[in-house]
Amino acid sequence: MNNENKLINMMNGKNNVHFNLSIDQLMEISVEREGAGIADNGALSINTGKYTGRSPKDRFIVDEPTVHDYINWNKTNLAISEEKFERLYNKAITYMEEKELYVFDGFVGADLKYRMPIRVVNEFAYQNLFAQQMFIKPKNSELEEFTPGFTVIALPDLKAVPEVDGTNSEVFIIISFEKKTVLIGGTKYSGEIKKSIFTVMNYLLPFKDVLPMHCSANVGEEGDVTLFFGLSGTGKTTLSADKDRKLIGDDEHGWTENGVFNFEGGCYAKCINLSEEKEPQIWNAIRKGAVLENVVLDEEMHPNYDDERYTENTRVAFPVEHIDGALLEGKGGIPNTIIFLTADATGVLPPISRLTKEQAMYHFMSGYTSKLAGTERGIVEPTATFSTCFGEPFMILKPQVYAKLLGEKIDKYKTKVFLVNTGWTGGSFGTGNRMNLKYTRAMVRAAMTGELDNVAYITDPIFKLKMPTECPGVPCEILNPSNTWSDVRAFNTTANELAARFNENFLKFSGVSESIVQANPKKNIKQYQC
Repeated sequence: MNNENKLINMMNGKNNVHFNLSIDQLMEISVEREGAGIADNGALSINTGKYTGRSPKDRFIVDEPTVHDYINWNKTNLAISEEKFERLYNKAITYMEEKELYVFDGFVGADLKYRMPIRVVNEFAYQNLFAQQMFIKPKNSELEEFTPGFTVIALPDLKAVPEVDGTNSEVFIIISFEKKTVLIGGTKYSGEIKKSIFTVMNYLLPFKDVLPMHCSANVGEEGDVTLFFGLSGTGKTTLSADKDRKLIGDDEHGWTENGVFNFEGGCYAKCINLSEEKEPQIWNAIRKGAVLENVVLDEEMHPNYDDERYTENTRVAFPVEHIDGALLEGKGGIPNTIIFLTADATGVLPPISRLTKEQAMYHFMSGYTSKLAGTERGIVEPTATFSTCFGEPFMILKPQVYAKLLGEKIDKYKTKVFLVNTGWTGGSFGTGNRMNLKYTRAMVRAAMTGELDNVAYITDPIFKLKMPTECPGVPCEILNPSNTWSDVRAFNTTANELAARFNENFLKFSGVSESIVQANPKKNIKQYQC
């Protein structure tokens, strides 16, 4: 009996399997049985306990014959045997026989040509509400003969035994492409559900000549589309939620010959230090139906977004229709502008620079940023990292596959590419300050509207990046990062150290053309203040 039949047979024999419950029903169950609360803005609030971020060292891919030669096996893409997966799957089936279950049937992918039907099975109602808000909801007619292309089973209270199950801890996130199943246990952090199914899409789409992207996307009144690439905490959601533009989606997209399409039906935004003034669209989206994770509520049930007692990685999930002016069909045209976002904790990268196609492919493969506190277990302060394609844990094919597709599309459609530093200026973390969001918004706006097309540029001697000498709404002196440091020697030392790290990281890529390798920063170069 295959795994799908095992699951169906198990659920058919139960009276307490609930399919596609309403928001009100799921919220009521979450409050009555799962310790959730209702915030004064109407959102469901839950604490995920021990795990408040993803567990990357606990994510495995089943080493199956049909995928073995394609997966980029490394410390991020860990292999697990078919036998161990089967043992855990059977353990999960037995576990579920005694549990009440909540099932969501829906879709991932707004483009009908590429969308995939998915089923999410949960032991907690709040996670089923999360799935309902994050993925694309089906029409009633689409449920009549619904057949999932992939199934996610999330059982937070089912824990692995590493010495028996072959895992690294009690937590496990396992993807089997041949069984079309994702099995999750040991963690209540809902982000594992979302990211696992998007990882599946990131594997499948390149075989259809579609570039999957860890990015947000929006569209202007003239139909111009902008993509925002970046890891968690770099500003994808914040910068793409623009009152003057329509949001296509905030995290995962595909780029086809016709344009871009959103994978999801919702948004999963960070809440730490959220304010109505700075991020009004996200603030107003947090209402009934939204799911708050690890946000502290005061005695009046009012969310305190500045309180990080549980984690800095406080989150909210809400449907895209909660964003005023969002593009509900989830599709846009060919991208005009690409923004690579990096939260540079060293404070030496320019706040904005324009990239050639080769530089774009280089920085796409490098994926430099700083992991911010709370996004993963064990991260307590910004930590410099290189995450291929600005989403290495989710882009599981060889990096050259994704970079080649990106380069071809930039070339074909003459898409402009900018690197934007949302990290530190005037010094490294602990000395300098986080980049002013108002200035970052102004730079991004100028990039999208073409205001940076005809200004003068100077080239950074270390990173070879073309920096504009002026930008509307931004003080000229901050556009060259060396000008913001009081100690130019310290700047040079830090910049050269980061350049060396770029060079060292890129050594792991083989078979890359010399034109892309030439984008490597130069080492032992002095940058002088202007």
